[in-house]
Amino acid sequence: MALEVNGNTIETTDSGYLADPTAWDEDIAKAIADGEGIELTDKHWDVIKYLRDEFFNNNQNQPMERQLLKDMGKVWGAKPSSKDVYKLFPLAPTKQGTKIAGLPEVHRKGGY
Repeated sequence: MALEVNGNTIETTDSGYLADPTAWDEDIAKAIADGEGIELTDKHWDVIKYLRDEFFNNNQNQPMERQLLKDMGKVWGAKPSSKDVYKLFPLAPTKQGTKIAGLPEVHRKGGY
């Protein structure tokens, strides 16, 4: 599969995740989010940047939901509930968020 963004063809997996996470940029994120029916807000970007930072600067860590909630609480000044982040990413923040962040697909089960 492939994604067309700004006249460039970006290779994706059969699930729609980027084949090369380093090919990601904000325009690609917007295109993936659009395909997912999500309009990105500042809070979306906070989660996306957090997921990318964890992956690239913490030994390819893909945090589970509990850790994401804890760390977003530090960024947002109050710990969000699961419901809060599922409003941002209805198909799971650690899975749909990871997809929009251009990172490899998460294959684990559960959110905690």
